[in-house]
This record gives sequence, structure tokens and C-alpha cells, in this order.
Amino acid sequence: MEVKRKAEMTTVDGPAEYFTGKATITGQFQREEPSRLTGAIVHFEPGARTAWHKHPLGQTLIVTEGVGWTQVEDGPVLEFHAGDVLLCPADKRHWHGATPHEGMTHVALQEALGGTNVTWMEKVSDEEYLAGPARD
Repeated sequence: MEVKRKAEMTTVDGPAEYFTGKATITGQFQREEPSRLTGAIVHFEPGARTAWHKHPLGQTLIVTEGVGWTQVEDGPVLEFHAGDVLLCPADKRHWHGATPHEGMTHVALQEALGGTNVTWMEKVSDEEYLAGPARD
């Protein structure tokens, strides 16, 4: 058993080419083969979000704090909250991040296929993001 201590984890800024706004990534890890699992804790300040991206084998997001939005291409923007688990489908373009007024933190888990766990694409436009979830 190996324990990764919080005090020893590094935190880096989310790269500007893949994130809009302030996001930080903590404790990024990759399990040894034969496992394909990779993960990290990602914190989004209000208004921050990922670019469009996809994962070859999908992604699981465990929301630990705050409120966020997510969208799969051609689908509605969905709101989620601390305690929710998001199951992002395999190889589908999507984005996720905080709402404009509240930050959000999630644990991101995904598997690599052929050495790749994510394919990044263009940024989510302000217009796409600010459309927000549909209101009943």
C-alpha cells in the first residue's frame, strides 16, 4: 500500500490552453501498469471551465465542493453539486467547470488507452458557457 500525503502533493495552475479562468490541479497521478487509471483533484474558481475535450474510455468526476456546469456536445448544460458523481461517456466531446458565481472542486478519474487519457480541443466560448442550464 502506498499513501500519497496531501502535504507532499504539488498544485499547478491549469494550463491556459486547456482552461478558461483560474483552475488548479493537485495530486496528479498515474497508476502503474497493468492499471490504466489516471487522476487528479481539480479546483475551479467561479467562471472557470475546461476547454472542450474527450476521454477515450470516459471519465468519472466526484464533486467534493461547490456547484458546477457540464455539457456533452449537442446536449443540454447540466448543473451539479457537491456530493454528485458525473459519468462522462467514452470518446464524447464535453466540458465542465464552475458556475459564474460559485467555485467547484472535483476528483477526476479516467483511464488511458494507448497512452492517451484525454484529447483537448477548442475553448468553450463565453456564449456557450453563459447560456447555462435550461430553467424550468
